[in-house]
Amino acid sequence: MSTLKGRIAIVTGASAGIGLEVARDLVAHGARVVLNARRKEKLVEVASGLPADAVAVEAGDASDLGVIRRMLDRARGAFKAEADLIVINAGRGLNGSVMTSDTTQWEEMVRTNYLGCAYLLREAGHRMLAAIGGVTGPACVASPRDIIVLGSTVGRHVSPFSSMYGSTKFAVHGLVEGARRELGPKGIRISLIEPGFVESEFQGVAGYDRAWFEGVKERIGPVLQPPDVARTVTFIAQQPPGVHVSDILIRPTRQDYP
Repeated sequence: MSTLKGRIAIVTGASAGIGLEVARDLVAHGARVVLNARRKEKLVEVASGLPADAVAVEAGDASDLGVIRRMLDRARGAFKAEADLIVINAGRGLNGSVMTSDTTQWEEMVRTNYLGCAYLLREAGHRMLAAIGGVTGPACVASPRDIIVLGSTVGRHVSPFSSMYGSTKFAVHGLVEGARRELGPKGIRISLIEPGFVESEFQGVAGYDRAWFEGVKERIGPVLQPPDVARTVTFIAQQPPGVHVSDILIRPTRQDYP
Protein backbone atom coordinates (compact mmCIF):
# COMPACT_ATOMS: atom_id res chain seq x y z
CA MET A 1 0.00 0.00 0.00
CA SER A 2 1.31 3.46 -0.90
CA THR A 3 2.40 6.08 1.59
CA LEU A 4 0.69 9.46 1.82
CA LYS A 5 3.87 11.44 1.21
CA GLY A 6 3.01 14.70 -0.54
CA ARG A 7 -0.63 14.70 0.57
CA ILE A 8 -1.95 17.73 2.44
CA ALA A 9 -4.81 17.00 4.81
CA ILE A 10 -7.30 18.84 7.00
CA VAL A 11 -8.86 16.97 9.92
CA THR A 12 -11.72 18.53 11.87
CA GLY A 13 -12.45 17.49 15.43
CA ALA A 14 -8.76 16.62 15.79
CA SER A 15 -8.35 17.37 19.49
CA ALA A 16 -9.56 13.99 20.76
CA GLY A 17 -11.08 10.64 19.86
CA ILE A 18 -11.34 9.61 16.22
CA GLY A 19 -10.07 12.92 14.82
CA LEU A 20 -6.94 12.83 16.94
CA GLU A 21 -6.09 9.30 15.86
CA VAL A 22 -6.85 10.10 12.20
CA ALA A 23 -4.40 13.00 12.34
CA ARG A 24 -1.71 10.87 13.97
CA ASP A 25 -2.13 8.06 11.45
CA LEU A 26 -2.06 10.37 8.44
CA VAL A 27 1.15 11.99 9.67
CA ALA A 28 2.65 8.56 10.38
CA HIS A 29 2.02 7.66 6.74
CA GLY A 30 3.69 10.80 5.41
CA ALA A 31 0.88 13.37 5.08
CA ARG A 32 1.06 16.93 6.35
CA VAL A 33 -2.01 17.89 8.34
CA VAL A 34 -3.92 20.96 9.48
CA LEU A 35 -5.53 20.19 12.83
CA ASN A 36 -8.89 21.77 13.64
CA ALA A 37 -11.03 21.75 16.76
CA ARG A 38 -12.55 24.33 19.06
CA ARG A 39 -10.02 23.80 21.85
CA LYS A 40 -6.85 25.58 20.72
CA GLU A 41 -4.85 24.62 23.79
CA LYS A 42 -5.62 20.95 23.17
CA LEU A 43 -4.67 21.24 19.49
CA VAL A 44 -1.35 22.82 20.42
CA GLU A 45 -0.74 19.91 22.80
CA VAL A 46 -1.57 17.41 20.05
CA ALA A 47 0.68 19.22 17.57
CA SER A 48 3.57 19.18 20.04
CA GLY A 49 3.59 15.40 19.87
CA LEU A 50 3.94 15.34 16.07
CA PRO A 51 6.77 16.44 13.74
CA ALA A 52 6.71 20.24 13.61
CA ASP A 53 7.04 20.35 9.83
CA ALA A 54 4.07 18.02 9.36
CA VAL A 55 1.36 19.85 11.28
CA ALA A 56 -0.35 23.22 11.50
CA VAL A 57 -3.16 24.35 13.79
CA GLU A 58 -6.33 26.26 12.93
CA ALA A 59 -8.68 26.36 15.90
CA GLY A 60 -12.35 27.27 15.73
CA ASP A 61 -15.89 26.02 15.16
CA ALA A 62 -15.85 23.68 12.15
CA SER A 63 -19.39 24.73 11.22
CA ASP A 64 -18.38 28.39 10.86
CA LEU A 65 -17.77 29.31 7.22
CA GLY A 66 -15.04 31.77 8.15
CA VAL A 67 -13.18 29.12 10.14
CA ILE A 68 -13.57 26.66 7.26
CA ARG A 69 -12.01 29.11 4.82
CA ARG A 70 -9.18 29.79 7.27
CA MET A 71 -8.49 26.05 7.55
CA LEU A 72 -8.13 25.77 3.79
CA ASP A 73 -6.01 28.93 3.62
CA ARG A 74 -3.86 27.61 6.47
CA ALA A 75 -3.10 24.43 4.53
CA ARG A 76 -2.04 26.45 1.50
CA GLY A 77 0.00 28.88 3.57
CA ALA A 78 1.76 26.29 5.73
CA PHE A 79 2.39 23.64 3.08
CA LYS A 80 2.44 25.69 -0.15
CA ALA A 81 -0.40 23.85 -1.89
CA GLU A 82 -4.14 23.32 -1.57
CA ALA A 83 -5.33 20.52 0.70
CA ASP A 84 -6.15 17.36 -1.24
CA LEU A 85 -7.36 15.21 1.67
CA ILE A 86 -10.23 16.53 3.79
CA VAL A 87 -11.50 14.49 6.74
CA ILE A 88 -14.85 15.83 7.99
CA ASN A 89 -14.97 14.36 11.46
CA ALA A 90 -16.20 17.14 13.77
CA GLY A 91 -19.61 16.35 15.17
CA ARG A 92 -21.58 15.84 18.31
CA GLY A 93 -24.01 13.25 19.56
CA LEU A 94 -27.22 13.56 21.51
CA ASN A 95 -28.89 10.94 23.62
CA GLY A 96 -32.57 10.37 22.95
CA SER A 97 -35.28 10.47 20.33
CA VAL A 98 -37.46 13.22 18.91
CA MET A 99 -39.69 12.62 21.94
CA THR A 100 -37.05 12.43 24.66
CA SER A 101 -33.92 14.35 23.62
CA ASP A 102 -33.03 17.83 24.87
CA THR A 103 -34.57 20.26 22.38
CA THR A 104 -32.22 23.06 23.46
CA GLN A 105 -29.37 21.13 21.83
CA TRP A 106 -31.04 20.38 18.51
CA GLU A 107 -29.93 23.48 16.60
CA GLU A 108 -26.28 23.20 17.59
CA MET A 109 -26.22 19.51 16.68
CA VAL A 110 -27.78 20.11 13.26
CA ARG A 111 -25.40 23.01 12.63
CA THR A 112 -22.33 21.02 13.64
CA ASN A 113 -23.19 17.66 12.13
CA TYR A 114 -24.94 18.68 8.92
CA LEU A 115 -24.35 22.30 7.98
CA GLY A 116 -20.68 22.20 8.97
CA CYS A 117 -20.20 19.12 6.82
CA ALA A 118 -22.00 20.75 3.88
CA TYR A 119 -20.01 24.00 4.12
CA LEU A 120 -16.64 22.25 4.26
CA LEU A 121 -17.56 19.82 1.51
CA ARG A 122 -18.60 22.73 -0.71
CA GLU A 123 -15.56 24.92 -0.01
CA ALA A 124 -13.08 22.07 -0.37
CA GLY A 125 -14.84 20.83 -3.49
CA HIS A 126 -14.55 24.22 -5.19
CA ARG A 127 -10.84 24.45 -4.41
CA MET A 128 -10.16 20.93 -5.61
CA LEU A 129 -12.02 21.59 -8.85
CA ALA A 130 -9.95 24.74 -9.35
CA ALA A 131 -6.78 22.70 -8.81
CA ILE A 132 -7.90 20.16 -11.43
CA GLY A 133 -8.33 23.14 -13.73
CA GLY A 134 -11.12 21.92 -15.97
CA VAL A 135 -9.30 18.75 -17.04
CA THR A 136 -11.80 16.04 -17.97
CA GLY A 137 -11.79 12.33 -18.70
CA PRO A 138 -9.17 9.93 -17.33
CA ALA A 139 -6.64 12.76 -16.94
CA CYS A 140 -8.66 14.31 -14.10
CA VAL A 141 -7.67 11.43 -11.81
CA ALA A 142 -3.94 11.81 -12.33
CA SER A 143 -3.62 12.70 -8.63
CA PRO A 144 -5.80 11.58 -5.69
CA ARG A 145 -8.19 14.07 -4.10
CA ASP A 146 -10.32 12.91 -1.19
CA ILE A 147 -13.13 14.22 0.98
CA ILE A 148 -13.79 11.61 3.66
CA VAL A 149 -16.84 12.05 5.91
CA LEU A 150 -17.49 10.34 9.23
CA GLY A 151 -21.07 9.14 9.41
CA SER A 152 -22.56 6.51 11.71
CA THR A 153 -24.35 3.18 11.64
CA VAL A 154 -27.32 4.96 13.26
CA GLY A 155 -27.56 7.13 10.16
CA ARG A 156 -28.33 4.01 8.14
CA HIS A 157 -30.06 1.83 10.73
CA VAL A 158 -32.37 4.05 12.77
CA SER A 159 -31.97 3.52 16.49
CA PRO A 160 -34.61 4.64 19.01
CA PHE A 161 -32.02 5.52 21.69
CA SER A 162 -30.39 8.20 19.52
CA SER A 163 -32.76 8.91 16.67
CA MET A 164 -32.29 12.70 16.72
CA TYR A 165 -28.53 12.32 16.34
CA GLY A 166 -29.10 9.54 13.84
CA SER A 167 -31.32 11.77 11.73
CA THR A 168 -28.45 14.23 11.24
CA LYS A 169 -26.20 11.39 10.09
CA PHE A 170 -28.98 10.11 7.82
CA ALA A 171 -28.99 13.57 6.22
CA VAL A 172 -25.19 13.60 5.97
CA HIS A 173 -25.24 10.25 4.20
CA GLY A 174 -27.59 11.67 1.56
CA LEU A 175 -25.41 14.75 1.18
CA VAL A 176 -22.28 12.63 0.70
CA GLU A 177 -23.87 10.37 -1.90
CA GLY A 178 -25.13 13.37 -3.86
CA ALA A 179 -21.66 14.92 -3.76
CA ARG A 180 -20.07 11.62 -4.84
CA ARG A 181 -22.25 11.50 -7.94
CA GLU A 182 -21.48 15.13 -8.74
CA LEU A 183 -17.76 15.29 -7.98
CA GLY A 184 -16.56 11.72 -8.57
CA PRO A 185 -16.79 12.03 -12.37
CA LYS A 186 -14.71 15.22 -12.09
CA GLY A 187 -11.87 13.48 -10.26
CA ILE A 188 -12.74 14.02 -6.57
CA ARG A 189 -13.38 10.99 -4.37
CA ILE A 190 -16.13 11.44 -1.77
CA SER A 191 -16.14 8.68 0.83
CA LEU A 192 -18.36 7.83 3.79
CA ILE A 193 -17.29 5.85 6.86
CA GLU A 194 -20.08 4.59 9.12
CA PRO A 195 -18.69 3.36 12.44
CA GLY A 196 -20.66 1.38 14.96
CA PHE A 197 -19.90 1.66 18.67
CA VAL A 198 -16.58 3.48 19.16
CA GLU A 199 -15.40 4.19 22.70
CA SER A 200 -14.26 7.80 23.11
CA GLU A 201 -15.26 10.99 24.89
CA PHE A 202 -18.18 11.15 22.44
CA GLN A 203 -20.45 9.18 24.79
CA GLY A 204 -19.99 11.59 27.68
CA VAL A 205 -20.51 14.71 25.57
CA ALA A 206 -23.63 13.18 24.01
CA GLY A 207 -25.13 12.54 27.44
CA TYR A 208 -25.26 8.75 27.30
CA ASP A 209 -25.57 7.07 30.67
CA ARG A 210 -22.21 5.56 31.59
CA ALA A 211 -23.78 2.46 33.13
CA TRP A 212 -25.79 1.92 29.94
CA PHE A 213 -22.67 2.14 27.79
CA GLU A 214 -20.78 -0.25 30.07
CA GLY A 215 -23.69 -2.66 29.59
CA VAL A 216 -23.38 -2.29 25.82
CA LYS A 217 -19.66 -3.03 26.03
CA GLU A 218 -20.36 -6.12 28.11
CA ARG A 219 -22.93 -7.35 25.60
CA ILE A 220 -21.11 -6.69 22.29
CA GLY A 221 -17.51 -5.93 23.23
CA PRO A 222 -14.79 -5.42 22.49
CA VAL A 223 -16.08 -2.21 20.92
CA LEU A 224 -14.16 -0.18 18.35
CA GLN A 225 -11.42 2.21 19.40
CA PRO A 226 -10.50 5.44 17.55
CA PRO A 227 -7.38 3.92 15.90
CA ASP A 228 -9.63 1.34 14.22
CA VAL A 229 -11.46 4.12 12.40
CA ALA A 230 -8.23 6.02 11.70
CA ARG A 231 -6.80 3.02 9.85
CA THR A 232 -9.93 2.99 7.70
CA VAL A 233 -9.46 6.64 6.75
CA THR A 234 -5.84 5.98 5.81
CA PHE A 235 -6.84 2.92 3.76
CA ILE A 236 -9.24 5.02 1.68
CA ALA A 237 -6.68 7.75 1.09
CA GLN A 238 -3.97 5.26 0.08
CA GLN A 239 -5.89 3.90 -2.90
CA PRO A 240 -4.61 4.68 -6.40
CA PRO A 241 -6.26 7.80 -7.88
CA GLY A 242 -8.55 5.75 -10.11
CA VAL A 243 -9.92 3.66 -7.23
CA HIS A 244 -12.78 5.15 -5.20
CA VAL A 245 -13.81 3.48 -1.93
CA SER A 246 -17.21 5.12 -1.59
CA ASP A 247 -18.67 3.59 1.58
CA ILE A 248 -17.34 1.59 4.51
CA LEU A 249 -19.49 0.41 7.41
CA ILE A 250 -17.31 -0.76 10.31
CA ARG A 251 -18.69 -2.42 13.44
CA PRO A 252 -17.37 -4.33 16.42
CA THR A 253 -17.43 -8.02 15.48
CA ARG A 254 -20.12 -8.81 18.06
CA GLN A 255 -22.35 -5.78 17.41
CA ASP A 256 -25.69 -7.01 16.10
CA TYR A 257 -27.61 -3.70 16.09
CA PRO A 258 -27.70 -1.02 14.88
